[in-house]
Amino acid sequence: MITLTLLLVVVTANAQNKKYITDHKILATLLGEHYGIPPSVILAVATVESAGGAGATAKVLNNHFGIVGRNRYVNHRGHKSRYKQYDNEYASYLDFCNMLTRKRFYAKLKNNKDPQAWIKAMSLSGYSESPEEWEQKINSVLHSHKL
Repeated sequence: MITLTLLLVVVTANAQNKKYITDHKILATLLGEHYGIPPSVILAVATVESAGGAGATAKVLNNHFGIVGRNRYVNHRGHKSRYKQYDNEYASYLDFCNMLTRKRFYAKLKNNKDPQAWIKAMSLSGYSESPEEWEQKINSVLHSHKL
């Protein structure tokens, strides 16, 4: 029973991720061309950080990249989230790209189409609190969705 439940969760998450990627591919492509960031990296990071758009931070705060910052949201227990709030998901995508332009590695990687180079540089720059696990998740999305 546990194996069947786990399989159902994986299949559901995979379908959610596929829909999320399809729905956001044009936005990621346009921003990727403008900023010189591979669209595959933008999509994979957004997919992981937002749980395919189903995560609470994405739904409530329009934050699709797990970016820490200010927000106006207070939950039913009176707690504030540590994540930044955006007016819409486009603003979240734009802020993510702008944030990457301020990183030391950006000038060296701009227009580099190798997603692995970007993921490694982001990981080394402290993008995630669990870099190895984060890289594995990003690479899994890249691979399973052929980004």
